[in-house]
Amino acid sequence: MRFLCLFVISIASTLLSSCMVGPDFHTPCAPHVTAYTSYPLPKKTVSTPADGKLGVAQHFVKGRDIPAQWWSVFHSAQLNNLIRIGLANSPNIAAARSAIRQAEETVNAQIGTAFLPQVTGQISGQRQRSFTPLIGPASIVNVYNPTVNVTYSPDLFGGARRELESLRAQVDYSDFQLEAAFLTLTSNIVITAVNIASLRGQIQATQEIIKLQENQLKIVKRQFNLGAVSGADVLIQQTQVAQTIATLPPLQQSLEQSMNALSVLIGEFPSESCLPDFNLKKLTLPAVLPVSLPSSLVRQRPDIRASEALLQAASGQIGVATANLYPQINLSGSYGWGAVTPSGLFAYQNVVWNYMGQILQPIFTGGALRAKKRGAVAAFEQAVAQYKQTVLQAFQNVADTLGALKNDAKLLRIQKEAEDTARQSLVLSESQFNLGGTSYLVLLVAQRQYQQTKINRIQAEAARFIDTATLFRALGGGWWNREEKKV
Repeated sequence: MRFLCLFVISIASTLLSSCMVGPDFHTPCAPHVTAYTSYPLPKKTVSTPADGKLGVAQHFVKGRDIPAQWWSVFHSAQLNNLIRIGLANSPNIAAARSAIRQAEETVNAQIGTAFLPQVTGQISGQRQRSFTPLIGPASIVNVYNPTVNVTYSPDLFGGARRELESLRAQVDYSDFQLEAAFLTLTSNIVITAVNIASLRGQIQATQEIIKLQENQLKIVKRQFNLGAVSGADVLIQQTQVAQTIATLPPLQQSLEQSMNALSVLIGEFPSESCLPDFNLKKLTLPAVLPVSLPSSLVRQRPDIRASEALLQAASGQIGVATANLYPQINLSGSYGWGAVTPSGLFAYQNVVWNYMGQILQPIFTGGALRAKKRGAVAAFEQAVAQYKQTVLQAFQNVADTLGALKNDAKLLRIQKEAEDTARQSLVLSESQFNLGGTSYLVLLVAQRQYQQTKINRIQAEAARFIDTATLFRALGGGWWNREEKKV
């Protein structure tokens, strides 16, 4: 009965102790900016007279939301399947989920130890031989003592509640770290797949150029046999063919490395992974691109939200350090029985109990407690600065990506026009050379120009896909639209 009273008193103490020292955390306001770039964002990028899927003009739509599965805008079943496999197999995703569970259990442990009475049971048995002068001979006595102990420390100044606030912020941090890992994985899979498609295209283009140059070498050799050109021209063409062939191994090496990287991204060993043959022409470049409002970016980016969670955790620690400066109350009690024989246990006359209240006030700690509070304030100020830096870098990231989308669209148009011009120049030069109307040097220059412009055009096509994926990543990836995230 006394334990019940003690329990009621301790709970009442908690209810009455509504004071919480330390600062109350407030979510930082969004930056007062209305645009990402210093120049007006165009309504759309330029189109390119290329393949319709690769040269489409992309329209920027301000304020449009981002789909959860943003990668589906490329309309590639192969890519969608790889991302599904990657999300299921990724060790990074699994590690991030485990970190969340660890943080949640730490919160549960704090609740159990700081807000509820701690009850322990104890049973002790003792056999002793004692001698008391003037009373009689030594005697042997058995003592049995089962007890239940209760301890409780009311959170009078809110230190435990501030610690709980800090720990819950750590849960939020782990949650947003998972979202960051999710976004990084999906975007890396998309970008790596595009790089693979680009390298395949460059290898195919190089092989086609090699065939053209080898055919031209046959013509030069026939002309040499007829005395129309010198042996030096034959050697120059052979050198040109060899130089073009020499560009294949680096491309093939880059392709192998990208495929190995993609295998690891989807959680498979490179030797056991079976990857699809990605082709840029089988990917669709989305014509509509969402551009979130600047005021929404700080609520969408996982890295900003994670930094905000660390900011709240640091704020809670100021309250913890402040509460440690104030008195601490400890309540304890025990209830049990003491008997010399097992049959005497639990008899009313053998009941033993005690209860105690204690107030502990730090008087002199060498300045340690106040130093800890100052340290907590400094840690909070550091978290504020880091949060601001994260926000700045996020806006830079979006601005860089929007600029890349605009400029790479222009670049693709220029590269396509340059390739068309170089092709026409090569055809004309070959025709004139075969008829003896131009020098071999002119033909050689035309071959080199066509080779370089074709490779540049393929790289520019890939850049537009990469820019698009980077924009979705820079805007947060739409994690808030997943079913399990909707409230």
